[in-house]
Amino acid sequence: MTEIEKLQAIPQSNNIVSDIRTILSEARGATARVVNQMMVVAYWLIGKRIVLEEQNGADRAAYGEAVLKNLSKELTSEFGNGFSYSNLRMMRQFYLTYTDYEICYTLCVKLSWSHNRLIMLVNVSENK
Repeated sequence: MTEIEKLQAIPQSNNIVSDIRTILSEARGATARVVNQMMVVAYWLIGKRIVLEEQNGADRAAYGEAVLKNLSKELTSEFGNGFSYSNLRMMRQFYLTYTDYEICYTLCVKLSWSHNRLIMLVNVSENK
């Protein structure tokens, strides 16, 4: 059932104010879920683009660090917070963890970015 179908399926009561509150509450929740899904996909795509850029670099470690530092500066000035060096590294790691887009889309978009980051941090500490 799509988000729109869920909204349309909200039962009607005898209280118009209550019904409108329910509709707005459900619509806001659906909006947050869709925005979260799109941002998780965007972060995966950003990570993929960073990895592709690094693979074309000569000295990967130094080049990759420079790419992330420059990206952080540029993106933060244009889009605000959320694009620190460490966040960009996490986006890169997100892509490297889930290189198969179908797995990412099927599993990861159902979780918030914070939850995905936490899972990656647990996986990294377990691999040490």
